[in-house]
Amino acid sequence: MTTQMLMLLETVLQQNYFSFQNNTYQPEKGISMESPNSNTVAEIFLQHLENTHLKHILESKHIIFYTRYIDDILMIYNTKYTTPETIHQHINKTNPNLQFTPSQEHKNSISFLDLLLIRQPDKIEIDIYRKPTTTDTTMNCTSNQPNEHKMAAYRCMTNRMTSLPLTTDRKEAEWQKILSIAENNKFPLHHITKLKRYTQHKTHADKTHDKNKKWAIFTFHSPKVRKITNLFKQSDIKIAFKSTNMMHQQTRPKNYGMTPDHNKSGIYKLKCKTCNKAYIGQTSRIYP
Repeated sequence: MTTQMLMLLETVLQQNYFSFQNNTYQPEKGISMESPNSNTVAEIFLQHLENTHLKHILESKHIIFYTRYIDDILMIYNTKYTTPETIHQHINKTNPNLQFTPSQEHKNSISFLDLLLIRQPDKIEIDIYRKPTTTDTTMNCTSNQPNEHKMAAYRCMTNRMTSLPLTTDRKEAEWQKILSIAENNKFPLHHITKLKRYTQHKTHADKTHDKNKKWAIFTFHSPKVRKITNLFKQSDIKIAFKSTNMMHQQTRPKNYGMTPDHNKSGIYKLKCKTCNKAYIGQTSRIYP
């Protein structure tokens, strides 16, 4: 059974070819993007890499702290035993297909994900980190999109601000930043203030209750659709919206999705209409 599973996994992982401008490519290494298996396989690979090449360094206390989120790594090392250059050289030798790019502490601070870690003499403080290339642009309030989608960015920023242990000054600075972003994107500030109050008072009981609800998806063309969705407010059905006015829908080629079924590649299934038995095979043929 194990051998069969490995053969099936190998077959799936080899389906990493893609089309671009009427040409078909297959990378010499790596796994296919957006495949349901890619995230799991990549995580297994990275955990194996950590167990075989980094575990003994952690046990020797050369690295005091190590954490990783997907492909972002944060390390705290002991300056008595090692240096950043030594660590960088070591991890770059773990696999010939991997090259790590280090970012070192600058002025007692370093960024990790959306946090700025600030080293104080007796503790580590945190602040919100935004990349220098951040444009502070969100979905505009006047756009023809569901309000839930337009407020998503502000729900994220407000929840982050209220849940993190920021100092009073840093929390106030972040709140003013959120208000500035909202104003630049035409949002009434009282909507953002109301969202902040809701975020501060929401309870875990609400989340538990939501798990028992079912979801229904409606296509959002205009706010008039709420005349229908409001009918479900008193039921256990929650409403989600999908939009037909997204950027990728406006920029995709006109012939997108028009490839005949017999020209598509991948795993296929042929079913006999007489005996109802099926044959499953694989093809790499993209064009006749």
